[in-house]
Amino acid sequence: MEIHPNLTVKITKAIKDIPIQDWDRAFLPVLENYHFFKALDESNFEQFSFFYIIVYKDGVPVGATSCFTMRFSLDMTVNGFLRHVFSAVKKIVPNILSPKVLICGLPMGQGRIGITDDTLPVMDVIRNSVEQLAQEEKAAMVIFKDFISVYDNLFKPFLKIGYFKIESIPSTEMQINFTSFEEYLKALSRASREGLKRNLKKTDNLVKVDFQVKDKLDEEELSQVHELYLQTYRKQDIGLEKLPIEFFRSMSRNMPNEVKYFLWKIDSKIAAFAFCLFKGDYFIDYYLGFDYTISHKYNLYIVRFRDLLKWCIEHGIKKYEMGVTSYEAKRRLGFSFIRLYFYMKHRNPIINKCVPLLKFFFAPEYFDPVFKEMHADVK
Repeated sequence: MEIHPNLTVKITKAIKDIPIQDWDRAFLPVLENYHFFKALDESNFEQFSFFYIIVYKDGVPVGATSCFTMRFSLDMTVNGFLRHVFSAVKKIVPNILSPKVLICGLPMGQGRIGITDDTLPVMDVIRNSVEQLAQEEKAAMVIFKDFISVYDNLFKPFLKIGYFKIESIPSTEMQINFTSFEEYLKALSRASREGLKRNLKKTDNLVKVDFQVKDKLDEEELSQVHELYLQTYRKQDIGLEKLPIEFFRSMSRNMPNEVKYFLWKIDSKIAAFAFCLFKGDYFIDYYLGFDYTISHKYNLYIVRFRDLLKWCIEHGIKKYEMGVTSYEAKRRLGFSFIRLYFYMKHRNPIINKCVPLLKFFFAPEYFDPVFKEMHADVK
């Protein structure tokens, strides 16, 4: 590490130990802000231990990022036969494919590093702080997780000191440039448009689905929502985080102006939900849940998307982010894909030489066949 005498670092285990004005000055003006991190700290996650790094230049905050430790499943994006093989291996040697790692970024969403001055020196200080923290926490690997290509130049020096850049599965987003759901339908291909209309009409003829939007849930609703979330969590092929029920309480408490719950009820019972964050013209569809005993019959995935898109249009949303997985369905709905990258390094230099092999586990085309056909569509 180069010597940067005018830069100092503070590392804490709770965001509340950093003054909010310091964090806001150094970090980025995004939805995953100081209050978001405070909500994570208060959510009682068993999987993660969170850390926060802030860099000062002559007493002025100039850089900030978040980190966490966890057991990281190296086979989390593997499907089919290989997943069964790895599951068998893990039964024999439980932690061989789940090393303890220190990750810079978030369990959910994109990785972000805020830097306002002396970009490369501050980045060097952050990297060194992350590596020292990994050593203290006895983490085998350091991972800078899910960063978009805007960060390429910041990470370029990392590639000369043992880090490897590996493409992750992409995020998805839609630019909303239409004024009604009907105008949106016209922008789709004929096959996608007719399929969407047919499924929505089928549901409308079968059952009455009540749609509600709430800022906060009561305890009965919260219990139902968490159970639906767990149903979805158990079915998904990928995901770092398992949300405790306290996550939803904490988010509502810390981000009352940004949190929205969307509920779809059938016979007065919640059949689907969406947990979303929004600010200005930006909307993140963060978590969903379905009653899988009826979701397919009533096309609740499509009903959910229709109602969310209508809400976004009515509230002036211009950018709708929907996260990972279900790529073919999202492509048909008009979402585009955003490339994300890991920068990884094993602390053992010998084992680190094998890190490039992980690209066979994380590359999008190995996770979802749709990327073999449409790699060029990913930004």
